[in-house]
Amino acid sequence: MDQNDKLIQSLRHITRTIEALDEGRSSQKRVLIILNKTGCITQKVLTEKLGIQPGSASEVIGKLENLGMIRRTPSQTDRRTQEVCLTEKGRKEAEEAVLRRSRSHQKMFSCLTEQEKENFLLILEKLDADWEERYRKKHRR
Repeated sequence: MDQNDKLIQSLRHITRTIEALDEGRSSQKRVLIILNKTGCITQKVLTEKLGIQPGSASEVIGKLENLGMIRRTPSQTDRRTQEVCLTEKGRKEAEEAVLRRSRSHQKMFSCLTEQEKENFLLILEKLDADWEERYRKKHRR
């Protein structure tokens, strides 16, 4: 296995670990955190932010609605769409989730010095910018 293969293997392993610690891309807590940050948004925008299929998003949103964490209301600007908003119960849960996530993220990178974190971030940003231009833009066409 060459160095490039090892890099890809490590990135895949790290991605799986991050998703497991953050409870996956479509987790209820992730929805709450996004809504806490953005305020009310359409279900379509929320689905795009989650990076999942609309059916999966609907399932998670339905569960949160049944738990009294969110509410769906017709959009004021487009009656064909619904906006998803946090309830007070959802806002409290989201704030707790943000704190838990912050502590988790601190632990995840605790093995690195501040300089190592800065260098790692620079490398990741460089890769992300290159891959955005090289791969993702082409696949969206």
